[in-house]
Amino acid sequence: MKYFPHSVILVFILASLCSSMSAQSVDPLVAHIDSTVTAGNDFFRFANGKWFKENPIPPSEQSNGIFQMIEDTVNAQIHDVCVSSAAIKNAPKGSARQKIGDLFFTGMDSISLNKNGIDPLKEDLVRIDKITTRKELFNTIAYLQRIGVSSMYGFYVAQDDKISSKHAVAITQGGLSLPDREYYFATDKRAVQVREAFVDFAQKLFAIMGYTSEQAQAEVKQVMKLETEMAQVSRKREDTRDPILNYNKMDFKSLVTANPNLEWPVLIKNVGLPTVDSVIVGQPEFLKALDGFVRSYPLSVWKAYLKLHLISSYASALDDKTFNVAFEYSSKVRGVKEPRPRWKRVTDETDSSLGDLVGQVYVKDYLPKGTKEKLLEIGTEIKKVYAERIKNLDWMTPATKEKALHKLDVMIMKVGYPDKWKDMSHLEIDRSSYAANIKRVSQWHFNYMIAKYGKPVDRTEWDMQPQTYNAYYNPSNNEIVVPGCNILVPGYEHKMADDAILYSIIGGSTFGHEMTHGFDDQGAKYDANGNLSNWWTPEDSTKFFTKTKMIVKQFNNYIAVDSLHVNGEMTQGENIADLGGVAMGYEAFKHTKQYKDNQAISGLSPDQRFFLGYAMAWMVNIRPEALANQIRSDVHSPARFRINGPLSDMDAFYRTFNVKKGDAMWLPEELRVKIW
Repeated sequence: MKYFPHSVILVFILASLCSSMSAQSVDPLVAHIDSTVTAGNDFFRFANGKWFKENPIPPSEQSNGIFQMIEDTVNAQIHDVCVSSAAIKNAPKGSARQKIGDLFFTGMDSISLNKNGIDPLKEDLVRIDKITTRKELFNTIAYLQRIGVSSMYGFYVAQDDKISSKHAVAITQGGLSLPDREYYFATDKRAVQVREAFVDFAQKLFAIMGYTSEQAQAEVKQVMKLETEMAQVSRKREDTRDPILNYNKMDFKSLVTANPNLEWPVLIKNVGLPTVDSVIVGQPEFLKALDGFVRSYPLSVWKAYLKLHLISSYASALDDKTFNVAFEYSSKVRGVKEPRPRWKRVTDETDSSLGDLVGQVYVKDYLPKGTKEKLLEIGTEIKKVYAERIKNLDWMTPATKEKALHKLDVMIMKVGYPDKWKDMSHLEIDRSSYAANIKRVSQWHFNYMIAKYGKPVDRTEWDMQPQTYNAYYNPSNNEIVVPGCNILVPGYEHKMADDAILYSIIGGSTFGHEMTHGFDDQGAKYDANGNLSNWWTPEDSTKFFTKTKMIVKQFNNYIAVDSLHVNGEMTQGENIADLGGVAMGYEAFKHTKQYKDNQAISGLSPDQRFFLGYAMAWMVNIRPEALANQIRSDVHSPARFRINGPLSDMDAFYRTFNVKKGDAMWLPEELRVKIW
């Protein structure tokens, strides 16, 4: 019998489907296949290429794909919530519908926005202008932190990495305008264009503030000089990933002594904190350098710096002129050709600002019934597989296996939506001003964070809403959070997808991925209680990091755009999680009836459906400008390599699609990374 490569077989499948089925009933996995691409050369394009050809990136977006499809579905529902809320006359003051409706109304009121210009920020600009002393400078910086303007450094209250039951004050490097420190120094064409675009953007913002052209140029020159020096002393993004190296706890008195010019007592008082006994500093050398910059740069430069950060932070909440200046710069970074329609922008902002209020309505009116139960079922199956994998590892010692199994066993899974919503009753929203509403929202979120200091950690709290198509692992709580809308699969809106798809997308790229974060290069440093501690033996650590070095090297070899390579060091945590996730998802799928019965659907075997489903999980086409930005500033690898990378390490993928030596994705067995 003559053997046909799977890519050829799938061409026949497509041909027969096109002649016998209506376009509406074509299986999405089959419909997305680009038969002109060989599976073993580029599975990302093979599995998704036809969809990309038929669905170009909209001019207003930086990418298109599964995330955009699901977000469009969810956003349309949230938009309905916003519109219906805004239409309610005399909604009870303080109710969810009143706040949602009023925030959305002010964002859509373009007449008032354009009439007011930057007036909603004039008091803040005057406040900055009146700064005459260093204490007044830091008093103002504290105020700007409260209204969502991050300047000079990062400041927040969060769980103490080494005492996860307590909240601590944390201070990190920050205060840069460009997406990443590398943009200040890189000499490639794209980085230079972004830097030049930012300078033009900043000069236009100063012009809007009333500066002459000469004054604007002079101010921007000084600000860029300052920020470049700040970037120079900032750690590279990959160097901020190690939680141990970036945990430097000191008593408050020592912080003040080490950085006398940064006026920490002024900050603590003006952000509303009580007496603080200690702080966790992420990068002490950055604060030391910043302390020197406060001495060496005159107040006039710092005032210009703060004005620029203020206006740029609020540009999307102001008039069209200011917004368009900001969009023009953003388009250079992301490659987007035109701005999104106002209703989409305001819907997004309303959801972002009032997420828990919107979430309550979304769960009640839009989330499919049984969502929690199905997500919990899949998560539980993945957890069982993970336990078996840990037991059978050949590189982990018995003592460490026991601790790993315990950590997995007590790992919390929060799925669907929270049982308790955040109390936003003290947040006031009205129809006076969009920027004023955004300012109050920022203050509420900041105060909510500050109020945690000195109180026990609430381990029931969610940091995402059910309408957010994403998920996360929190090492300090040893928890996975999977919002409800993750149950959605494009093409299966009115029915449940088959297990091959559910176990690849929800099981592999979601639950399996997030669980693996508990054991990746960062998560492995947190114990079962969420405390930063070394619970591995030296032998385990040596063997583990030998394997992670392999995945770093593998991804360093991938070229994303132009001559820019993926940063394997910076992205290793996510790459480890992707590899572990798809492996766990596949193993769990093998326990399902569909797999055991070898049930073919639309001419695809269970194995083919699983791997095509996994490719669908990262079906994302992105503009080259946005891709270049992602390479420099995102710890996630581009979608193409989130598919091709981990699948190149899986023997089952080679068998399923007849990947052979000479194919671009083929790796010799000794270079195939196997961790979990």
